[in-house]
Amino acid sequence: MTFQFLGFLTVIIGVASLAAPVGWVFTILIISTVFGSAAAFNLPALGGASVLVPSLFLLFFGMRVFLAFGEQQLFAAFVFPRAGFILLVLTTFGVVSALFFPRLFEGFTETMIVERSIGARSLISLQPLHSTSNNITQSVYAVGGLVCFAFTFAFFRRAAQPSIFVSAIIIVSIVNLSFAALDIVTYFSHTEYLLDFLHTANYALLTGSEKGGLKRISGSFPEASAFADFTLVLFAITASLWLDRVRSRMTGVLSVLSLLALVLSTSATALLGLGAVLPVLVARSLAASHREPGGGRPVFIVAMIIAVPMIALFVPIFMPDVANNLVEFFNEMVLSKADSDSGRERFMWNAMAYQTFLDTSGLGAGLGSARASSFALVLLSNLGVEGALIFLVFVLVLLAANTKSRLWVSTEASAVARACKVGFLAALTTAMTSGTVYDLGQMFYILAGTIAALTSPLPVLAESLSLERRRYLQQLAMLGGWR
Repeated sequence: MTFQFLGFLTVIIGVASLAAPVGWVFTILIISTVFGSAAAFNLPALGGASVLVPSLFLLFFGMRVFLAFGEQQLFAAFVFPRAGFILLVLTTFGVVSALFFPRLFEGFTETMIVERSIGARSLISLQPLHSTSNNITQSVYAVGGLVCFAFTFAFFRRAAQPSIFVSAIIIVSIVNLSFAALDIVTYFSHTEYLLDFLHTANYALLTGSEKGGLKRISGSFPEASAFADFTLVLFAITASLWLDRVRSRMTGVLSVLSLLALVLSTSATALLGLGAVLPVLVARSLAASHREPGGGRPVFIVAMIIAVPMIALFVPIFMPDVANNLVEFFNEMVLSKADSDSGRERFMWNAMAYQTFLDTSGLGAGLGSARASSFALVLLSNLGVEGALIFLVFVLVLLAANTKSRLWVSTEASAVARACKVGFLAALTTAMTSGTVYDLGQMFYILAGTIAALTSPLPVLAESLSLERRRYLQQLAMLGGWR
């Protein structure tokens, strides 16, 4: 085990957090997710596999929640038919598949897997199916996602403070944008080494690339696409909170800056993700305006819709040089993507993943056994039809959860649940477009746990109400008025 500087720092902060208010610890957990390429320590025994900073801090967050609230709310996360129960079934199936499927189908097919070597970066190669360290690491990440979901659920069910989530998202958005600015400054000042402490994971790093004459922003992540995926989620959440008038000044500014960072990241995945997120936000705004005039900021939304074609007409007429550069940039970033070496390589990953799915008769090769360039094919090639269907049910249960404000749930809690849904959708969109492994990142499970907690039928949020109010609600329930 080789500890990194940020690993030591994480342990120090984690130990100190055991004596801190649990809300502060949750905020630190969300902030830690921005360190997407920072290893807490590396494991030579597993081929140099890296344990990231957010994964290490999750242990301290879990201990703090357990010390504060006990085990009752953790078990409540897995009660049937809640989303946590479905995730538990999916994770159990995934771990079992990682143990047995590579041996069951050994030599039946070939898969794209990660080869790790001590002191070197990871390489992806085509090999006959067999058990590897990837089966172990992906199983650990899957269990970590389940644990993250459960402790996040327990925290919001018991703490009853959705405002903590809003504050944490504001802080992590500022941190993420700050690292993006530092990435640009250090690149053009030739001082990239100043950010080396952020890039210690045993990943292939693409932090100094350009596209269309622009620096591809990677921030604190190993590559621009990973930065764009994370930033898209933050944009979706802050924009949704702004629509619901939750700390409008901060969330509005941060959503605009995050949108600008997405464009400057030159990630095609980010643009496709925006194509899915923006219509959802516009539809929500129009629906809110229909229910309550002016409630969904319709004037601003309509202004944006009108401004897009006006800009598209103005730029080619009055700024032809800029228009030509934009066309060239768009062609290089999107239209020529499939003809690039990267595009052809990822197409091969998908082809091999689909072949693995066929060769294993639809059962999958086991969690961590195959890599693709789309999360849908990752699911099919690793967990087969069964795993893909379980995951689909998990997603549908969360997205279908009722976020309307009720007697025992505050308006802010409803707004946070809606924002988490949009962020959850953004994470799914980018994963389906370019996700390479089963692990969707800690932020994905934080959002899932938050949605599940804030949309549960009888959340412990009611415990924060006065005794008289609780008695009134109980009388309503007895009279059949509880809905």
